[in-house]
Amino acid sequence: MKSQHIQSLSRFFRVLSDQTRLKLVVLLLQKGEQHVTQLCKTLRLPQPTVSHHLGLLRAHGLVRNRRQGKQVFYSIDPVPFRRAGAAVKQLFGLI
Repeated sequence: MKSQHIQSLSRFFRVLSDQTRLKLVVLLLQKGEQHVTQLCKTLRLPQPTVSHHLGLLRAHGLVRNRRQGKQVFYSIDPVPFRRAGAAVKQLFGLI
């Protein structure tokens, strides 16, 4: 496996190593698209905290957002998760 793949996987898992970000990803995977207010209520966290973590997830390409009026909706971008899964399988010789 090339070192760039290792670096990419390392960044992917580093972003998900934070409990709040991991909870956001799991929530979006389970419930689908959610707006920030829904996420704040479910996680019982203030809006600035949730927005900060969503911004990091978005910056790393793990979530997408769309605006509808004043609400911002977030959803999982499945592509990086598929790539990470394939890279992990390759790394451990599972494929």
